[in-house]
Amino acid sequence: MNRFLTCLFLLCSIYAFSQEGKTSASTFDVNYFHGNIALHNDDILHLITGHPEGVILSWNKKTFGFKDWEQRYNYPDYGLSFIYQDLKNEYLGHNFSVYGHFNFYFFKRNLMLRIGQGLAYTTEPYDKYDNPKNIAFGSTLLSSTYVMLNYKKENIFKQFGIQAGLSLIHYSNANVKAPNTSVNSIAVNVGVVYNLEEEEPEYQHTLTDEKFTERIRYNLVFRSGINESDIVGGGQYPFYIVSAYADKRLSHKSAIQLGADVFFSRFLKELIYYKSVAFPEEGVTGDEDWKRVGVFAGHELFINKLSVVTQLGYYVYYPFDFEGRTYIRVGLKRYFGDKWFGALTLKSHGAKAEAVELGVGIRL
Repeated sequence: MNRFLTCLFLLCSIYAFSQEGKTSASTFDVNYFHGNIALHNDDILHLITGHPEGVILSWNKKTFGFKDWEQRYNYPDYGLSFIYQDLKNEYLGHNFSVYGHFNFYFFKRNLMLRIGQGLAYTTEPYDKYDNPKNIAFGSTLLSSTYVMLNYKKENIFKQFGIQAGLSLIHYSNANVKAPNTSVNSIAVNVGVVYNLEEEEPEYQHTLTDEKFTERIRYNLVFRSGINESDIVGGGQYPFYIVSAYADKRLSHKSAIQLGADVFFSRFLKELIYYKSVAFPEEGVTGDEDWKRVGVFAGHELFINKLSVVTQLGYYVYYPFDFEGRTYIRVGLKRYFGDKWFGALTLKSHGAKAEAVELGVGIRL
């Protein structure tokens, strides 16, 4: 359910953006890619048997600066993508995924950076009897992120152009269900771009040098979801997180944060009991507290009503050792008015995901 909400959250934000501008243009691009699965974990070595390939189809809505945020980010595009990928391994199968994405431009709009987040369907997930060797995907539905860095040139011949470069595609279920070692594909892509309109509006240049100021704001967030430990068959359990933090806007684009989290993770309670029974030599008694408290510092990047959150935390109350005392949270927020927001974030310990968090909060 969290993975579906992740995709729905971003797609709804993209749709809302598309309703804001009355003067616009759009493009469609088709890209073929071919590459390799990165060996980020020795346990997936048996899953790397070929060179994955596939196709990326994308629709892009252009911006021309009729909103101030468009000018601040050098007139980005936003849109929707579909990816089909053959992972060239009988245990991994084929993946189909949909995304909401942004395109950001550099060097006179010749260099494009695309960042997409969405939902994937895999044809060959882990199964204890039928597919026990697929330790990468423990579920049929996955969250997926892709990044594309391309040279792009539009309107080379009439409304047709080209783009080519590198792409990274990541699939994971964020420990919603074990196993979950995930897969990262690094590929070269080449494609064709088609402008759907023959004429486009002029880029606007209306920003002033007025300095942005705002007082310190206080935030309260409640997050929840389900996840599972790395023990296959250990069971999925709900978790609850209460967070409080202060933030200070440094500019129109960014703010810094400082706050605290309280974690109530039921999977950890069950893991403590399992360890005490199955591995008594590890010294786990079963009476250890499964709650944790952390403090964190973070940054928020504002893109209109959407923002990107990154936080680095440290557990100050840590009665049971699980993946180390530091943690990372990254994700998206969508503001509804001046105070309320929804959030979809990934909490991890280094490269190892713990949970996808669905949250609601207020900024006072």
